[in-house]
Amino acid sequence: MPYKKTFIRLPNKIITGIVILLLAGIGFSFLYPDISKLKKENPVTTSFMKDREEEWRERGKTLTIQQKWIPLHRISPYLVKAVLIAEDDKFYQHEGFDFEAIQKAIEKDIKQKKFKFGGSTISQQLAKNLYLSPSKNPLRKVMEAFLTWRIETTLSKKRILELYLNLVEWGEGIFGIEAASFHYFGKPAADLTPDEAARLASVLPNPRRYNPAGTSRYVEGRSRTIYHIMVKRGIVTEEYELNEEVE
Repeated sequence: MPYKKTFIRLPNKIITGIVILLLAGIGFSFLYPDISKLKKENPVTTSFMKDREEEWRERGKTLTIQQKWIPLHRISPYLVKAVLIAEDDKFYQHEGFDFEAIQKAIEKDIKQKKFKFGGSTISQQLAKNLYLSPSKNPLRKVMEAFLTWRIETTLSKKRILELYLNLVEWGEGIFGIEAASFHYFGKPAADLTPDEAARLASVLPNPRRYNPAGTSRYVEGRSRTIYHIMVKRGIVTEEYELNEEVE
């Protein structure tokens, strides 16, 4: 007897409910939150921070958020360039989505039979950090896409980058580049060297697992790659590094 494929057919009520929830979520994302406020207002907290605090409470931890806001011009240009290289090299060319990176991420997910759906741009990561949960379910990704579109059409690239660098997680309880710079290297973000910038950028995919000031093979390898790209692009020169060591 030939093998017959069987498919699970969902009841129409369930399908209708899913569609309604999806449309409601999309509609909600068009109206809320008021992203235009971000043009001038610096967020005190984010959805991602609140999620971490809830996680700590459940585990009985007494951690508190470390975060200090600074304007973009007070952040080392080496750090800005290193983060762009590491996280979103086409940031100034795309409108919120790097479709080539998304396609590669989907192909990788299919191959590994896992739903990770990486390839997120800085704008997408900002949308997630500000308003959504860390989960990676399809509905959240749809919400993230609409919020990203609104962020890109409302804010300047400079402001998006400033928000991201001040709000992104850089370790257990550490958010934003100023807190991260003091925590790992004991100095303000304005004074970060090219090597320190590359190290901080290298851990962003998994900031609670890796220490930028540590000696793990991952940090050493990834930061070296970022640093070499900075040298290749003329962002930093070997002569500059030699002068820094002499001083």
